[in-house]
Amino acid sequence: MQASEIYVQNLEKHLAEENPLLVDVAKNFQVIDNVGHELGLIHPDQSTARQIPWWPLISILGLFSSGKSSFINHFLGQKIQRTGVQAVDDKFTVLCYSPDPEVKTLPGVALDVDPRFPFYQISREIDEELEGEGKRINAYLQLKTCNSENLKGKIFIDSPGFDADAQRSATLRITKHIIDISDLVLIFFDARRPEPGAMRDTLEYLVKTTIDRYDSEKFIYVLNQIDVTAREDSLEEVVAAWRSALAERGLNVTHFYTIFSPEVELNAEDDYIKKRLEARRDRDLNEIHQRMRHVEVKRAYRILNTLELTTKEMMDRSIPLLEKALRGWRNWTLRLDTLLFALLVGGGAFVGLTTGMWLNPMIDAMAVGALFIVMFIFHLIFSSIFKMIYRRSLAKKQRQMKLRFSLVKAFDKCANWRMFATGKIKGWNETVRKQLEDILNRADILIQRLNDEMTNPSGQVPKKPAEIEKVTAEVS
Repeated sequence: MQASEIYVQNLEKHLAEENPLLVDVAKNFQVIDNVGHELGLIHPDQSTARQIPWWPLISILGLFSSGKSSFINHFLGQKIQRTGVQAVDDKFTVLCYSPDPEVKTLPGVALDVDPRFPFYQISREIDEELEGEGKRINAYLQLKTCNSENLKGKIFIDSPGFDADAQRSATLRITKHIIDISDLVLIFFDARRPEPGAMRDTLEYLVKTTIDRYDSEKFIYVLNQIDVTAREDSLEEVVAAWRSALAERGLNVTHFYTIFSPEVELNAEDDYIKKRLEARRDRDLNEIHQRMRHVEVKRAYRILNTLELTTKEMMDRSIPLLEKALRGWRNWTLRLDTLLFALLVGGGAFVGLTTGMWLNPMIDAMAVGALFIVMFIFHLIFSSIFKMIYRRSLAKKQRQMKLRFSLVKAFDKCANWRMFATGKIKGWNETVRKQLEDILNRADILIQRLNDEMTNPSGQVPKKPAEIEKVTAEVS
């Protein structure tokens, strides 16, 4: 049994207890894996299911001293993250639950090699940004355990800040990665900085990363530390200044949550203002915490969406590119083979007719043997040249289109004598295509099932799980 199959089986056991609906999703990923393994698009030990985090994922981003760590500590009920006005943690910190009351800190390699966590093989991406930095994974990541009920079934990521350190480009690369895979993203701004222009680079990056995203609803914008600035300026003016700064760069934030630490004693001359700010803080904190507690629903939709996107990428982009490259390699090699054969036969016939050597059976036999040897040698040369050309083309397209499947390895596996002789790719036919189309259909059904669990527009008594399973089986 392959490592990918063992991983999916273990995943199914975990999901059977936590969210049975996602067990079907894991099985569909296994079908994609089987197709990918057969075609060479996926390494035999890898799995598409490993490329996504199956646990609900919440990311907290922002500058140093914007109050991220204090917010996390308050939500978890423990002082697990260090706080301060200066940079205290210069790494991405992954927080996960542990029954052990003692907080443990593990190195980044624990995340890089474990497919259950959101930074699996992130060292490769760091290497792409800064060559050689991947081996310094412990300088970028760490894993902390925490015995907090609010962390059960979830994973938190605390960022070191957009303006983290000298390795800014790699830090931003990791930031983009966690934004892509997160179910909920909290972006913290420091209200004590009255001039948003001082954060020009951060704002530019934030806009470029989040603008026009299909999942824009997962972003929460938090204006923190308002207890300080509200004593000096109107809170509405501060919020308006930040909203304007983001709008100038194309990001329209309709709502800012305005908070400050509940542990801070608000000093205000006007008792009415104090109560008003505290009431607003408590209201906004409660709304944020509610979204964090219900992030499991977002996780289910994210995984279903990933299943659909992965299937479509394989069917509509990766395999068509692979087929086109294989046809190009085969056709150009055949053309040169045919041209060379015609030249050799024509040249041999001309020599034979002019010299009379073709009347000698021994010489004819030697000529035919030499013809096949020359044809075979030049066929290998032609084939190798066009393989090299199409490998480079596929590698370039894979980088440009940011495809998750390995087109070059698939080309190397499929560009064989069987493909050359028949023009057909082993492992790809109408039956396999139908399997992938069925996955897309089942993904829609699973989304409908999830909708049925979350909503009930008709007001009728919901069907029992057994009835839903029966309907699903009939449709699929």
